[in-house]
Amino acid sequence: MTDADHPADSGTAPSGPAEVSRFAERVLDEVGRAVVGKREVLALVLAGILAKGHVLLEDFPGLGKTLAARSFAGALGLDFSRAQFTPDLLPADLTGSYVFDQRRAEFDFRPGPIFAGLLLADEINRTPPKTQAALLEAMQEGQVTVEGQTHVLPRPFHVLATANPVEYEGTYPLPEAQLDRFLMRVTFGYPTAAEEYDVLRRRLDRRREEVDVEQVTDAAGLAAVQDTVERIVVDESVARYCVELVAATRSHSDVLTGASPRGSLGLVLTARAWAAIRGRDYVVPEDVKVVARAVLAHRITVKPDLWMTQASGARVVDAVLASVETPRTLESRASSAGARR
Repeated sequence: MTDADHPADSGTAPSGPAEVSRFAERVLDEVGRAVVGKREVLALVLAGILAKGHVLLEDFPGLGKTLAARSFAGALGLDFSRAQFTPDLLPADLTGSYVFDQRRAEFDFRPGPIFAGLLLADEINRTPPKTQAALLEAMQEGQVTVEGQTHVLPRPFHVLATANPVEYEGTYPLPEAQLDRFLMRVTFGYPTAAEEYDVLRRRLDRRREEVDVEQVTDAAGLAAVQDTVERIVVDESVARYCVELVAATRSHSDVLTGASPRGSLGLVLTARAWAAIRGRDYVVPEDVKVVARAVLAHRITVKPDLWMTQASGARVVDAVLASVETPRTLESRASSAGARR
């Protein structure tokens, strides 16, 4: 195999979106060996990572959320750690703490599980707000503060958090400020009968629980791919379309609070990553539509008096996608803009 076949293995920047697309296919192939039949959802998660964001995986137990996070860490060559969030988890259990060394009569900092390339925050809504706040600083600033001292986290740094939408007893709902820090929220959903049989068949064939996921790249290679995504062209009409969609969520009749400007930015960044995964060096409105639900739904709060109805953030997003006029962006114009860049 040549470096052209695996552009990110060496940590050098791919020459363009075509190589990013091949890289994404390899990553999704590897993760798909563990998580069966969810390629479109896994592609959304990968888009979130390529956009340098954090992803919330919210779904029922046993649908592969933890397995997906571990598989992405293996395929992307990132240092992986898992923190099981419980009601008694303290901020120091996550960030680390200073321990006194009696031999040297000094305090040494011992890093916690958050010092990893990819942190799996398992059942994030089961830990109290104080610990959630420690994670919030890490997600937003890429650093943690322990006893007044700031410690920078490794780059790239990504959080894949899981949450269970049932069994609310003993949970601490994530505040809107923290939900807003997640670039995307995705759900896997139940597999089809054929997919579920495939899960059984694969487990019986390999005769063990573990699934081998081949490493596609490393931290430096992922950073290089992310840098390539930064060069994807976003036409003005597409950017304004994102702004109009987010503004429409704030004026919808079912909405108490709509998406923030961070939602507009998240739409653009994630659509750009999706375009790169699809092998294009420019974004089209359809890229925005693909990622809109995952990026915006969790940033919308519906009116409390509608709790007996089917009103939800996802339905609001669907409504604004249907009501806001889609711009007619010429692919040739976007391509020529990419060539000028």
